[in-house]
Amino acid sequence: MRAGRQSAVEAFAGADMPTDALEEWRYSRIADLDLGRYMPATDGAPAPDLGGLLAELVGAAGAEATLVRTVDGRLASVAGEATVEISDLADGETPPATLAGQDPDPYATLNRAFASSWLQLKAPASSAAGTVVVVHHVGDGPRAVFPRISVEVARLAELNVIEILEGGHGAFVAPVARLDVSDAGRLTYTQVQLLDGTAWEIASQSSTVGRDATFVSAAVTLGGEYARLRTESSLVAPGANGRLLALYFGSGSQMHDFRTVQHHAAAKTQSELLYKGVVSDNSHSVYSGLIRVDKGAAGTNAMQTNRNLVLHEGAHADSVPNLEIEDNDVRCSHASAVGPIADDQRFYLESRGVPPRVADRLIALGFMDELLEQLPVRQLAKPLRGMLAAKLGNVEQSRAEAVGNG
Repeated sequence: MRAGRQSAVEAFAGADMPTDALEEWRYSRIADLDLGRYMPATDGAPAPDLGGLLAELVGAAGAEATLVRTVDGRLASVAGEATVEISDLADGETPPATLAGQDPDPYATLNRAFASSWLQLKAPASSAAGTVVVVHHVGDGPRAVFPRISVEVARLAELNVIEILEGGHGAFVAPVARLDVSDAGRLTYTQVQLLDGTAWEIASQSSTVGRDATFVSAAVTLGGEYARLRTESSLVAPGANGRLLALYFGSGSQMHDFRTVQHHAAAKTQSELLYKGVVSDNSHSVYSGLIRVDKGAAGTNAMQTNRNLVLHEGAHADSVPNLEIEDNDVRCSHASAVGPIADDQRFYLESRGVPPRVADRLIALGFMDELLEQLPVRQLAKPLRGMLAAKLGNVEQSRAEAVGNG
């Protein structure tokens, strides 16, 4: 582990830092990031109490779920009877292959160098579905935090993982998730990002899906001043099935930046992607997605959909779907849309006595609810609705106050 950390430090020192001149970082705010402001967190404070909607969100996973908590990327506690093997690699141990491999960017390399806990979840072969909730609390101040998680689902096993990030006023957070689903296994992975509105996040998630295996990844992103999530799902054997979902809601000057790769590396594989976002005030969202079909991946069936709702004139959304196909006999499609609330939807509600402001609220919540209904852990929908409604209420109140003061 120590040798691996040193190797990562050296790799980072020799890496070219991303700029918005690169296609993958186009539209981003990466030029505004000053890494020199931050220092890796080392204080190891205790985990704060769970309260309010966060406690409701954790409770929605069910009484039998195992709760794992980290503080500033360091393992703090494990509660409940674990249905999977949970471990934290120490510096004297050798990391598994799933924690190594190529990094998608220098920030993932920094994670390899400075991750305080290398959390591993392993579902043994033929094990029944269990649920593990991992809550990462990030402290306040100019700290750099590097949560890292590896999930391995063995043959014919099933597992649900829910990862929540919260806190982090003024912090920089670079989470990494490595997910592996063996033949005929099933993994559902849900990440809920509730970081403070002043935090910067650059996250990466990669997955490999085996023969006749199923992987479902869902992301709900509400926090961060700038929050970027790069997701790459590789379908590496026939019959592999991947589904990628995301819901994001920006307000103020927030920017939510999503990059996805649906990588079909084997024949007769299937993937589906649905990303939906709402931007309000002066917020900005970016979606850039690629369906990549390798030579030899005939029989691929892939779909990619991104839809964005723009609530206010100062808000903006970019949507850039792409295809890269190197074989025949494939079925690939993509669709994207960016636009304001449709006049006919608003008119329909207003004609039935709904005030304009309430009509817009109902339409926005209904737009987001479509994705909430598709979350792999359906019980999360209720507390997340509460969070979305509260954030939308804050947007409405701040704009009403601005009009009143103007």
